[in-house]
Amino acid sequence: MKTVSQQRFGDPDVLDTVQTAMPVPGRGEVLLRLGAASVNPVDCKLRAGRVRFLGDPPFTLGFDVSGTVVAIGADVTGIRRGDNVFGMVHSRTGTYSEFVVARADTLVVHPPGSDHVTAAAIPTAALTAWQALDAADPKPNETVLVHAASGGVGHFAVQFAARRGAKVIGTARRRNHHFVRGLGAADVVDYTETDFTTAVGRVDVVLDLVGGEYGKRSLRVLDDSGRYITVQDSDALGDPRSRSVTGKPSTVLLTEIGTSVARGQVTVHIDRVLTMDEVRESHRLSESGRVRGKLVLTPWVA
Repeated sequence: MKTVSQQRFGDPDVLDTVQTAMPVPGRGEVLLRLGAASVNPVDCKLRAGRVRFLGDPPFTLGFDVSGTVVAIGADVTGIRRGDNVFGMVHSRTGTYSEFVVARADTLVVHPPGSDHVTAAAIPTAALTAWQALDAADPKPNETVLVHAASGGVGHFAVQFAARRGAKVIGTARRRNHHFVRGLGAADVVDYTETDFTTAVGRVDVVLDLVGGEYGKRSLRVLDDSGRYITVQDSDALGDPRSRSVTGKPSTVLLTEIGTSVARGQVTVHIDRVLTMDEVRESHRLSESGRVRGKLVLTPWVA
């Protein structure tokens, strides 16, 4: 079968399509024929060696998957051969592959009306956004500042915070302001033109999806009883109001989010759909910082 692999850390050109043996699902696992995978910023960091929790190459990237079950290991319940499922895979043999082995207890069956491209865009970004907001616990009418509000995690976070009754302020380039407002933001600040610390006033929650020096700058606008949540490395993490969150698999949350998407209550914005033949380009796009919503990869053309 085809899979995307890399033999060393580096730029997107280290990503190659190679042939490898078909995996066999073990106990508690299923084998999926890939319908779609999605690209997350962490994929690019792993490829470049900026984070190394997968160890050294070779490995296959990808944490999000939507696919069709073609084989089932022992002790799997609730999923049948032929089911379309989606979820998160945490493995050195990731989801940029024709066939993907995944733990059955991290997958959920598609809700009626779902498709592989939409489903693959949901898991990591939406679960991270939801769990970050759970950590912040914004109350109705509290003000939530979402940095990188038009991105993968950000566009879910704006929607989830607004649904909780919070007043949402986003930071985004001007070309994305209409988009972010359409997700439920009350106001949007163009961080390329305006210093957000002078524009937003005091806020109750900061959801920092940028990290770095944005952290301490964000603390300037955070109320004394506020909550600063980040999913990145941040210079604010020494502050007692700060907390770091990493998105984790949750079939309960994924079922709820998937159902909300299928009902039209939550928007999944797909910036571009590319094939695995274009995986290098997908990483270049992701690293450009200009992606609105999500990038999705579908199988090789031939």
